[in-house]
Amino acid sequence: MCINILNSKVANRYLLILPRPYIFVEKTDLLKYLEKKGYSEKIVAAFASIDREKFVPEHLKSYAYEDMALPLAEGSSISQPNTIAFMLQLLELEKSQNILEIGTGSGFTLALTASIVTSGTIYGLEIDPHLSIKAKERLSGFSNIHLINKSGFYGYPDKKPFDRILISASCQEKPYYLLDQLTESGIIVAAVQDTVVQLKKIDGTVKEQVFYGFSFVPLVKRE
Repeated sequence: MCINILNSKVANRYLLILPRPYIFVEKTDLLKYLEKKGYSEKIVAAFASIDREKFVPEHLKSYAYEDMALPLAEGSSISQPNTIAFMLQLLELEKSQNILEIGTGSGFTLALTASIVTSGTIYGLEIDPHLSIKAKERLSGFSNIHLINKSGFYGYPDKKPFDRILISASCQEKPYYLLDQLTESGIIVAAVQDTVVQLKKIDGTVKEQVFYGFSFVPLVKRE
């Protein structure tokens, strides 16, 4: 079961129960863990190329390579690596796609995506202005990432169609209404309550898969 820690109070309580002396997990340990979980070479290479400690708060950097979510601000969190890897693998990313992420948060998932989608265009929507500013700073080295401070509840119709849409914050319902922003062979991977859902367009139909055992911060609707 993949559980995200959704606020600093819960995270701090979790961190306090770690055994002492505690040996912190190194990046190489996380990469071996992801390999053991069966993720593709492409996904593991993306995690190898991006330093997660650059996307977490200063006082939590020692925990950056644990397979756990960490709190950011205003109730937001950076998801645990296993959850991110799982969602990215479901997206079936290729190097020249047009990508939209809704609920960018720290920017970590966008950075991982950009390390795979090297010649495509990637858009990230983040409603929280503080998180958006910090993410833009962290992602300044990626020329193909465009981060916009706005609600992603209705997607980003101005830049459609997208080959892939990733919704990293939890929807209350499956986002069928975003299917018209996909290409004819597009894929949506979305957090929906306590599940991850893949909606895949195939020959004019939509194939749906649902995976259970997750927890995410909610997707905010306001503009």
